[in-house]
Amino acid sequence: MTDPIRTRREGGILEVTIDRPKANAIDLKTSRIMGEVFRDFRDAPELRVAIVTAAGEKFFCAGWDLKAAADGDAVDGDYGIGGFGGMQELRDLNKPIIAAVNGICCGGGFEIALSTDLILAAEHATFALPEIRSGTVADAASIKLPKRIPYHIAMDMLLTGRWLDVQEGHRWGFVNEILPADRLMERAWELARLLESGPPLVYAAIKEIVRDAEGKDFPTAMNKITKRQYRTVDILYSSEDQLEGARAFAEKRDPVWKGK
Repeated sequence: MTDPIRTRREGGILEVTIDRPKANAIDLKTSRIMGEVFRDFRDAPELRVAIVTAAGEKFFCAGWDLKAAADGDAVDGDYGIGGFGGMQELRDLNKPIIAAVNGICCGGGFEIALSTDLILAAEHATFALPEIRSGTVADAASIKLPKRIPYHIAMDMLLTGRWLDVQEGHRWGFVNEILPADRLMERAWELARLLESGPPLVYAAIKEIVRDAEGKDFPTAMNKITKRQYRTVDILYSSEDQLEGARAFAEKRDPVWKGK
């Protein structure tokens, strides 16, 4: 039996592939493996950006493995250090992650995609939250989706479980780019290389600010930035990279980011 999660590294980029035929659904064991993978990605200074995708051409991820649940996996069981899918509850995950959605993306699979920072999708990709039909709640999506897209569209997905094609996903703003299937991974790697070349300390500050500010009013969040109360902002403002950015601009050259 093949490993349910495959990884490959190239420079500062980590590619994570879900490989659980037929639907790339996630059971407790697979979720725990994903948590370990993303924890190691978070903690490895040489890694700058991750891509999460899936094997095959039909499914990105069908979400929670209902067959495993029927065999005894508890819906509130041990999903591992990062929660379901390894990243949505992983603390201090302050590096960019790209989702390359290569097919059906539903339930917990859609929640995994929502946990990333950029979503690229193949032309045949589809999205849904069908948990309503299996008598459970799309927990993470119920929290995140109404903050990402118009409230009434989010509620439509949550309450009816209807399917959206990739064009509608793009129209509502949770899909960044639509690509031919044979161009999806090429574009994901192009984007990953662009991010790899960028300032890692700035990315970390952006992610921490965005994540924390989601539940705060503007003056409170701005106060935390200006008083350096965000750990990543405090590190950035005292870093070599902060000075390097200013010098490179003044000298009209490309900066050399060291991440320190």
